[in-house]
Amino acid sequence: MLGIGTIAKKVFGTPNDRKIKATRPVIDQINALEPEFEKKTDAELIEKTRELQERARNGEDLDALLPEAFANVREAAKRALGLRAFDVQLMGGIFLHEGNISEMKTGEGKTLVATFPAYLNALSGKGVHIVTVNDYLAKRDAEWMGKVYTHLGMTCGVVYPQQPEAEKLGAYGCDVTYATNNELGFDYLRDNMKSELKDVCQKYHNFAIVDEVDSILIDEARTPLIISGPSQDRSELYRTIDGIIPEVQPEHYKLDEKSKNVTYTDEGNEFLEQRLRHYELLPEGQNLYDPESTTLVHHINQGLKAHVLFQRDKDYIVRDGQVVLIDEFTGRMMHGRRLSDGLHQAIEAKEGCEIQPENVTLAQVTFQNYFRLYDKLSGMTGTALTEADEFMEIYKLGVVEVPTNLPVARKDEHDQVYRTAAEKFKAVIEEIREANKKGQPVLVGTTSIEKSEMLSQMLQAEGLKHNVLNARQHEQEAQIVADAGKLGAVTIATNMAGRGTDIKLGGNVEFKVMEAIAADPEADPEQIRADIEAQHKGDEQAVKDAGGLYVLATERHESRRIDNQLRGRSGRQGDPGKSSFFLSLEDDLMRIFGSERLDSMLNRLGMQEGEAIVHPWVNKSLERAQAKVEGRNFDIRKQLLKFDDVMNDQRKVIFGQRREIMESADLSEIVQDMRHEVIDDLVAQYMPKKSYADQWETEALHADIRKKIGIDAPVMEWAEEEGVDDDDIRERLYDASDAFMAQKAVDFGPENMRMIEKQLLLQTIDSKWREHLLTLEHLRSVVGFRGYAQRDPLNEYKNEAFQLFENLLDGLREEVSEKLGQIRPLTPEEQQAMMQQMMAQQAAMQQAATGGESEPEPEEQAALIEGFDENDPNTWGNPGRNEPCPCGSGKKFKHCHGAL
Repeated sequence: MLGIGTIAKKVFGTPNDRKIKATRPVIDQINALEPEFEKKTDAELIEKTRELQERARNGEDLDALLPEAFANVREAAKRALGLRAFDVQLMGGIFLHEGNISEMKTGEGKTLVATFPAYLNALSGKGVHIVTVNDYLAKRDAEWMGKVYTHLGMTCGVVYPQQPEAEKLGAYGCDVTYATNNELGFDYLRDNMKSELKDVCQKYHNFAIVDEVDSILIDEARTPLIISGPSQDRSELYRTIDGIIPEVQPEHYKLDEKSKNVTYTDEGNEFLEQRLRHYELLPEGQNLYDPESTTLVHHINQGLKAHVLFQRDKDYIVRDGQVVLIDEFTGRMMHGRRLSDGLHQAIEAKEGCEIQPENVTLAQVTFQNYFRLYDKLSGMTGTALTEADEFMEIYKLGVVEVPTNLPVARKDEHDQVYRTAAEKFKAVIEEIREANKKGQPVLVGTTSIEKSEMLSQMLQAEGLKHNVLNARQHEQEAQIVADAGKLGAVTIATNMAGRGTDIKLGGNVEFKVMEAIAADPEADPEQIRADIEAQHKGDEQAVKDAGGLYVLATERHESRRIDNQLRGRSGRQGDPGKSSFFLSLEDDLMRIFGSERLDSMLNRLGMQEGEAIVHPWVNKSLERAQAKVEGRNFDIRKQLLKFDDVMNDQRKVIFGQRREIMESADLSEIVQDMRHEVIDDLVAQYMPKKSYADQWETEALHADIRKKIGIDAPVMEWAEEEGVDDDDIRERLYDASDAFMAQKAVDFGPENMRMIEKQLLLQTIDSKWREHLLTLEHLRSVVGFRGYAQRDPLNEYKNEAFQLFENLLDGLREEVSEKLGQIRPLTPEEQQAMMQQMMAQQAAMQQAATGGESEPEPEEQAALIEGFDENDPNTWGNPGRNEPCPCGSGKKFKHCHGAL
């Protein structure tokens, strides 16, 4: 009996089918325009872009411009790259423009697909960001697809780490900008630490197309991006604790592999207390449960995690004396990424590396909240359907499965399950040997560097030639992937997610051409290409005859998506291929998630050594286990997001305020409102409503007004006047403080005063926000314990975070008012003294330049320029960061005009 749902699908088609059907009329329109655009000259294609930009500026809907825009891009790509987009590529582009995720199989040409919606959405003049998973792909795609944009009269830029600031600003100013998710997130945070609007890189968050969207928006969503500065050095403490951890026995802690957590038992705590007292880290009479021990407990917990949960060559590698993390999803090294909360330092201590100081957070954002800033978001990947619910719930992104240009001819075998890992690897070696005899290229998938190197040694012992691709071979990645489709090639790869380079049967023609030209620079490039292409046809056919690429996976990942990515490397563009998973009951996923029943079932079946069980039921039970893990990981990410949303609302307010301040030429009204609010609070505190005059604390009010506003107001005399109430005193304080600040503006010069107000406001916001982030971090680390008191930790966090944010805003008003009240112009004598100091420093510099001994620190160097004018920064030369600011504010240059 067919279910109602099945019958309905047969009659009406699935929702996915209906979406695909809806694009057909648009694709027919684009195809109908093709002959017209083929006749246009190169100049006319650019002219078409100008016409479309004008229509977009005049308010014409982008959907109405889509057919002409897509036809223009298709023609430009034909001329620039020799590639004519298939109908399914246009379809993928339409879904991206609508703000969906286009699920397109490997080798379907996603890089070209992105140019269509990018061009269309860049017509608005607000720029489009195309997001890639690594810098190599960002540069490659920008250079490759840049030719298409140039043919269309549009600009294309690329953003990469350590890029010169001027170049980066130029790249963000382009119509289309290629960048990695990390660089975009960090630039957003850096933008919100700048003090001049002209230095801000990301002017708009208009439209983003995320390549390998599942990798970026799901796998990396748990990792917040943090810009931090160093804090105190605790390396000795880490080393001492690292000396104690190896003494900890298995009975001293509980390991929960499912939740990747480890905790000490009561017995473990007693043991640690003895050892910590021995090393004089825990004072006599104090135990680990005392509040004073919080920091110590935190460190010993991190030490245990470093030893038990983090494995060398799986979670990190040690390179050049540094601990470099490995991305568990792509197998790539993550340079510059560090674990927070002292965990990275604990691993450095464990590996005997130099311990870098811990950092304090200056700014942070998660990818989830960064990408939700965009007015429109879309993505491409080969595998997104298994996480469709998460994409919809968190990002409001629908997933559409785009059909392949040619039918998939790959054979997906059932999983083969062995009793032990040794039996499994023996079978894997045998399978590789069989395929190798036929000349069939094999891609062997492993889940860790350690396993890929173990398998490599086994293949060496058997005399089978092969390549290894993991984090250690990161630099040769594209070359190894390009060779993986050659006749008889064997490639061992750790996590093949988002490699960006196609595995083409018979090898990659472009790479062969580049190699041949590099080997013989004198030869004719055209001739080389013709020879290689002719030879390649034969190689490609030989590989197809051998069965195409064989993907042989040695373990299941805890996410079905990663398995599907590996599978998808084979069978591109209708090529033949095969995929198979070899598993054992000792694999992590099988061991942790219910292998006991399977083991007892295999025992009952009386399986012999070396024999495998192959059955669709086994596949089903594995998929259920994977779905369970995916569900749990989704819950973790959702919970993390709920907490981050609290901070995100506050971050938007603060960053929005900063942007307003940078855009404003005159902040005197904002500063005045802040000052008046401080006066309101002080009057309400010392002269409460409905209180009698003899209850007023006028002396305390006078002292606080003098300290926080900078005026010496005769509050006590006013209070003694007949009929004066708190409102009268408030108004008089307003007037006195306004007159005081107006005189300051005259003394400094109105323009200087406005500049001082702006810099002071920005600096105070930044320092208060940094303190606030640290407080929220501490609150978050302890709020979970409120659950024991039957209180919801999230609600507790929301309430307290809101209270802390209100305190931040109160503190901000007070600090700005106080600092503005204290600044004053320098007297002629002070200016003279400062000039003499600067001249002395210049003399010291000249002496150093001519071989003298006392060279000042670079940070302290300063130079004097003729015609010095305190109101004109252009005449100040190069003041030292710690010198008084030449504007006469009385503050150090680094805290005034030299603020970063």
